[in-house]
Amino acid sequence: MNKKNIVKPSLTVLSQEQIEQVHDYSVRILSSVGVRVDSERARQLFARASSSPKIDGDRVRIPGELVDWALEAAPSTVEVYDRRGNLAFRLPGEARFGIGVTALYYQDPETDKVTPFNRAHMAAVTRLGDALDSFDVISTPGITQDVSPDVQDLYGTLEMVGNTSKPLVILVSDEGAFPTVLDLLEHLHGDLGAQPFVVPYFNPITPLVINKGTIGEMLASSERGLPYIYSNYGMAGASTPITPAGTLAVLNAELLAGLVLSQLIKQGQPVILGNLPAYFDMKGMGSFYDAKSYLLDLACAEMMAHYHLPHAGTSGSGVGWGMDLLAAGHQWLNHLITCIGKVGLAPFVGDNLDSKAFSSAIIVYANEVIAQARLFAQGFALDGDAVALDEIAQVGPGGNFLMSDLTLKNFRQAYYRSDTFPNLTMEEWQAQGSPRADDLVRSHTRELLNRAKAPEDHAELMARGQEFIMRL
Repeated sequence: MNKKNIVKPSLTVLSQEQIEQVHDYSVRILSSVGVRVDSERARQLFARASSSPKIDGDRVRIPGELVDWALEAAPSTVEVYDRRGNLAFRLPGEARFGIGVTALYYQDPETDKVTPFNRAHMAAVTRLGDALDSFDVISTPGITQDVSPDVQDLYGTLEMVGNTSKPLVILVSDEGAFPTVLDLLEHLHGDLGAQPFVVPYFNPITPLVINKGTIGEMLASSERGLPYIYSNYGMAGASTPITPAGTLAVLNAELLAGLVLSQLIKQGQPVILGNLPAYFDMKGMGSFYDAKSYLLDLACAEMMAHYHLPHAGTSGSGVGWGMDLLAAGHQWLNHLITCIGKVGLAPFVGDNLDSKAFSSAIIVYANEVIAQARLFAQGFALDGDAVALDEIAQVGPGGNFLMSDLTLKNFRQAYYRSDTFPNLTMEEWQAQGSPRADDLVRSHTRELLNRAKAPEDHAELMARGQEFIMRL
């Protein structure tokens, strides 16, 4: 087959001229407005830079030359491994997905009732994410509420390590606990930097603040040889300008500032950049994703592609009250454009109710959406073998292709087959009691949760982790 003759969909939102405009706006923000840097050590790193920024108290104004240096210094790819030491994926590349993140509540897949997120939920949803083929990483799904706050990040991380061998994106609720979480992971795994299966995730504070906690986590990660995600969360009309253009310029400037600091800490530090561009609800005082949020996500991905940097973006989660129409629409929109745009990693699938509750039913539904979006993004061949002119001639007018060689060879993989939704005729649907699609998702989720198994080294890891935590 001629690999070049593929009909392949793609999605582009920015022209080259517009990319250069966004970069220019961002550099002007950094050089004139600057960023607040809440760490004396970080300010000293900026002060020692060859293209010295202007530092006035905690305000650092970063010149364009320093941004250019950081863009040259940062690696253009990041390799992520699984816990067994196998290469899981490389960014940039095919779009990747993960479950999560940091919910305070768990939403029952059958009743939609929310209860405080606990260790049992962490174990169950991690195993579920491990079993679902469309997900490449497990991002901290929730914050365990049934253990003491001083050890909840440790127990949450332990449940993740003990219940999957997939790569982990780690978020901690207590910034002070981050080095100890890394100590736990090293205790269980050994050297984290050689074949990194752990990717920490950090957020600066929008607008234009690199906070002390984030800087500490960047330093700790660099010391362990870990790549990390540096991602900002903007709320248009609150923490970013109400216009998409203003939001994009501010968020991109923040990412460039974080990139500069990452390379000043350690030249050549692997870093994945991206943003979560939400909107602020002036009436309900909450945040939500809008259609333009996904447009901005694509624009950010194209900026990172222009910079030759790995990208992490939105996951279509947070909007919805359960496994409902609201959630389903956002899952489809996000995952489809992720697969046909330049998005690298969408790490946080599964949250509902303004991202406060994690829904296992959502990730089961999203597992199928992602599979179909990937199938769409693959396109199709348009060469002679695929067109099969000889077969068309053989069948002729009025014939059928039911028993043709090409049909018999390809019918099993020619189209998507759902594990959740059977292809029912109207008569079959009526005969089965007129089932509702969301009910099928819920029952399938419960079945998968009951069936999901822990890795074979689960007991050993849990015992060693428990011993480490008890020694603290």
